Amino acid sequence: MATQTRPTRKRGSTPPAAAPEAAPPLSREQLLAAYRTMLLSRRLDDKEVQLKRQNKIFFQISGAGHEAVLTAAGFVFKPGYDWFYTYYRDRALCLALGVTAADMLYEAVGAAIGPASGGRQMPSHWGSKALNIPSSSSPTGTQFLQGIGAAEGSLRAKLLGLTDGFHDDEVVFVSTGDGTTSQGEFWESMNTASNLKLPVVYVVEDNGYAISVPVEVNTAGGSISDLVASFPDLHVERVDGCDLVASYEALWRAVRHARERKGPALVHAKVIRPYSHSLSDDETLYRPAEERDAEAARDPLVTFPAWLVAEGHATEQQIADTAESVDAEVLAATDDALEQPQPDASTVGWAVYSPDVDPTGEQFDTEDDPQFSGGDATMIDQINAVLKDEMRRNDRIVVFGEDVADVSREEYLGKVKGKGGVFKATHGLQTEFGSARVYNSPLAEANIIGRAIGLAQRGFKPVVEIQFFDYIWTAFMQLRDELATMRWRSNNTFAAPVVVRTTYGGYIRGAIYHSQTGASLFTHTPGLRVVCPSSAIDAAGLLRTAIRCDDPVLFLEHKHLYRQTYNKGRYPGANFMIPFGKARVVREGTDVTVVTYGATVQRALAAANQAAEAGGPDVEVIDLRTLNPWDQDAVYASVKKTSRVIVAYEDSISWGYGAEIAARIADDCFAWLDAPVKRVASTDTFVGYAPSLEDAILPQQETFRRAYEEIVQF
Repeated sequence: MATQTRPTRKRGSTPPAAAPEAAPPLSREQLLAAYRTMLLSRRLDDKEVQLKRQNKIFFQISGAGHEAVLTAAGFVFKPGYDWFYTYYRDRALCLALGVTAADMLYEAVGAAIGPASGGRQMPSHWGSKALNIPSSSSPTGTQFLQGIGAAEGSLRAKLLGLTDGFHDDEVVFVSTGDGTTSQGEFWESMNTASNLKLPVVYVVEDNGYAISVPVEVNTAGGSISDLVASFPDLHVERVDGCDLVASYEALWRAVRHARERKGPALVHAKVIRPYSHSLSDDETLYRPAEERDAEAARDPLVTFPAWLVAEGHATEQQIADTAESVDAEVLAATDDALEQPQPDASTVGWAVYSPDVDPTGEQFDTEDDPQFSGGDATMIDQINAVLKDEMRRNDRIVVFGEDVADVSREEYLGKVKGKGGVFKATHGLQTEFGSARVYNSPLAEANIIGRAIGLAQRGFKPVVEIQFFDYIWTAFMQLRDELATMRWRSNNTFAAPVVVRTTYGGYIRGAIYHSQTGASLFTHTPGLRVVCPSSAIDAAGLLRTAIRCDDPVLFLEHKHLYRQTYNKGRYPGANFMIPFGKARVVREGTDVTVVTYGATVQRALAAANQAAEAGGPDVEVIDLRTLNPWDQDAVYASVKKTSRVIVAYEDSISWGYGAEIAARIADDCFAWLDAPVKRVASTDTFVGYAPSLEDAILPQQETFRRAYEEIVQF
């Protein structure tokens, strides 16, 4: 039973004096139970294959060939105690942890009672609140950083003295196929796990293929365990993943390393894939018969029962009885599942956002009762004040990102002024709240968002910073496919109420890579709230709502507005909130409505005042403040009053956010319109550096003035 232990160590350190303690031997009863779990996993795969061919289910992906190492994992990890970030081949592990055959078949048929998603996800997308299996998804590799975040939760809880929901020796299981280790997020997660000595155990289920691409094409040298061996404090195990006992021993050593807080571990398990990648794949197109036959000889469902009998752990009759029992369980679970109704179509909109906490509601509206203090403050100062107030109020808020800490080397606190963000939004937070709650991340945006999701699932409230919107794109997979979907895809079982602050927009001579907008890509994402304040007081009220609500929020902070004098205001107090979806009428008018947000608010207002002074049209200026949701009632009421409307936004005019607002107005207010809905926006180009270029590209005050004159000509 081949296994190889390879704990990595820092250069110059001495190897351990004694060999690792042996894992407790598995009893006869445990070995028989293991065989039953392995066989049940395979029989469920086979049943799903049959049901798919009968068109009774709609997708199938198999865990065949992975059963031994995953069943072994069930002996060393603790359900409901440890945490499990799985991938789609982990059927045997989930069975070992306590997910039932019926649960799995409910998901296969898309039943409303399916505990993982209630018919919202494909089968083999595991999830269980009771067992600490967060909802898994289809994108390969997104689980790594979330698992790291969950493990980081253990670390932060220990540093902060938090005990509710945490255990001193809990560990996090993160699994993957070998192909997915090619993803950059795998390496980002390894870096952080090693750097922070996090209690996480990676299990690489290496079946030799990523669909049709063999391991030597995916992985340099063909061995992921060789590539990661130099990470400090990482314990590496190599094992035949088709050998249950060897896998158990390797996993036991890896888990012990993590439980003892010595650092992360990685178990590289060589398994097989006796079936095609999925029923949408045909492996005979790229794998010859001799290769498949050689794998079949290693099949754990063949070798393990033979070993049990040969070693005297079971009789042939017991093996047959186990098969009969498993077949009966699968048959009963299948009959049950096929009778279950699918979710009612009326439920499609439920749990896109929190069904319990409504940030558009009255409980978040204290705008009419500000408790002003101090003198006028800039937007950046108000944001800083809100973060401090909220961190005093909620000890589970953590703030991290690139350069957000005052210092990274704590011994420098008090000796230097401190960084606190490139725009000073987080200045002083680390000094007041400590390095366990305010800290710097690596220069890796996906790392920030993925870790935040895992921390949120452990009960923390991450308020993270993406330094520039222009560089948010490496985190888009985590934002779009993970953060925003978590609640809906798990049928309200899991959520990740993370606040993502990011600087936004142009008008600063920032050229292509410090002027980007693009809010429409995020407002087009169900499950994500999007906010863009234009004044200091609005920033304070909306950021507090973002932090206290239970949905993920993208909080767009326009760089150009951070330190303007025209949008300053007195601090409105520690309970001042503005509900999402509530616009502000910046200027009342009777002839034209302008709907806008962000940095174009002031330009629209200045142009409106200029027009009025010149005897031109009387323009009503509406600041949306939140982009998703948006205040449809306020906009429609204004349009019905003025009968002319301009939608203005800083993004490129084509395919921009304002196009949706314009379309809604055209659909719902057509009878009140005396002119076509017009748009003011940037050119369909990138933003140039030279002032002559930027001024021509971005909407200016004169752009608005001309638009007002033109629309009243209709």
